[in-house]
Amino acid sequence: MRRLAALVLLAMSTPLAAQSAPKVEEASIADLHAMMAKGEASSEAITQAYLARIAAMDRQGPVLRSVIATNPDALAQARAADARRKAGKPLGPLDGVPVLVKDNIETRDPIATTAGSLALKDNITGRDAPVVAELRKAGAVILGKTNLSEWANIRSSNSISGWSAVGGQVKNPYALDRTPCGSSSGTGAAIAASFAAVGLGTETDGSVVCPSSINGLVGLKPTIGLVSRTHVVPISHSQDTPGPMARNVRDAAILFSAMVAADPADPATKDAARHRRDYAASLDGASLKGVRIAVLHPEMRPDQAALYDAALAVLKAQGAVLVDVERPKLDGLGEAEFHVLLTELKADLNTYLATTPPAVKVRTLADAIAFNEANKAAEMPFFGQETFIAAEKTNGLDDAEYLGARAKSKRLAGKEGIDAMLAKANAAILVEPTTGPAWLTEPVYGDQGGGPSSSELPAVAGYPNLTVPMGLVKGLPMGLSFIGTAYAEQALLEAGYVYEQASKARVAPRYLPQADVGPGQEGAVK
Repeated sequence: MRRLAALVLLAMSTPLAAQSAPKVEEASIADLHAMMAKGEASSEAITQAYLARIAAMDRQGPVLRSVIATNPDALAQARAADARRKAGKPLGPLDGVPVLVKDNIETRDPIATTAGSLALKDNITGRDAPVVAELRKAGAVILGKTNLSEWANIRSSNSISGWSAVGGQVKNPYALDRTPCGSSSGTGAAIAASFAAVGLGTETDGSVVCPSSINGLVGLKPTIGLVSRTHVVPISHSQDTPGPMARNVRDAAILFSAMVAADPADPATKDAARHRRDYAASLDGASLKGVRIAVLHPEMRPDQAALYDAALAVLKAQGAVLVDVERPKLDGLGEAEFHVLLTELKADLNTYLATTPPAVKVRTLADAIAFNEANKAAEMPFFGQETFIAAEKTNGLDDAEYLGARAKSKRLAGKEGIDAMLAKANAAILVEPTTGPAWLTEPVYGDQGGGPSSSELPAVAGYPNLTVPMGLVKGLPMGLSFIGTAYAEQALLEAGYVYEQASKARVAPRYLPQADVGPGQEGAVK
């Protein structure tokens, strides 16, 4: 009797939002706003529901390890959004919407920005990266920071996507033994698992589009210069950019619209204001009728090729004119890109580390190398830092070899690569598979990924790359990439939206221990 009375008292003292938590699984931004507009749930209740879902699934349950830290100020931010709504003064389409941020992007909240490294565990800067400041202006609730491939996957060529010394190994929600890809692995897994409606990733070459593809998401790697990189732990000013990740094209477009802004501290963004608009506004009226699309056919396994052929059939059924093209040889592109990344990593990381708080003792790339060596058991249990060491040996941004490599790589990827293929097809959009299905997470040998990849040419050229779910191969997602020239985001989002609405290819994750490969492994012997 006393136990029953205690339960009744507990129920009476529990807030209504906790008694009937809003359903946030698979909820879109529109769904969240509808809940708030109808009075079915407040931003505070929605934020609490996401926090509860993270608590139940990220370090227990399937143990995704996708979130490094939740924001202790998130509920206060949500209550502020509720107050604005009650006063009839909402800030915009993101007001009250919880957003997860990759943990190489600074926020002013009382949590560190670590890039996954123990060297930055005390990097609490008290400042927003301008891209985060723009989200706050739109009313977003900063829910927390996501795990990532440590140092955005640039420390070693033998790394494991999704592993960091701070956060551990991120798991793929579609098959827990499979890679989430990287480096925005935590954002990919977290948004797939409905830990938030949308999230921020960053890309240098594949770090938004690969985890988006492999986790069944929409991801946009924007044109370089549309989104500020200030106060983002860097690799390369030539290729780095934050990008939106979401479960549908409209949500990605809404988040992206709030991210585009000029930043005086990032000269690449000087023209960004001219491209700031509501990228979601035109989606409902989008059409592919008569739109010419260049189509690449990379080598793939038959089951992957069949999925791609089905996606192309959807585009054709929507009126697109498909024109097959071949990728030019582009000899030396990979080597030139790598030299650029090594040189800019040393210069850009040294510049960033010099601005961190005094509590951060690592002030240069050389310091980071020494820290890793001194903390080898924690920082390098699976792979080393040979890429860091190679970068430390580079000769600076005035070096003739670096300048030549940058000019060569940009020419090959842009003028002689994407531009040439589009010109040959008389098209404005190029499509190809984003990447293959997720490979096994492998701490012994490191990443074993193979198959197609769409990321290199747009990454090096600085062009946009949008990936949209294409369906499953043996229970594992694949994405379809829509690629264009600089500032083609509107066209890519519209094409991706038409494809998404016609294909309805995305399937929610089931948190299986292994990939759903079907019968056959047991053989005939009983």
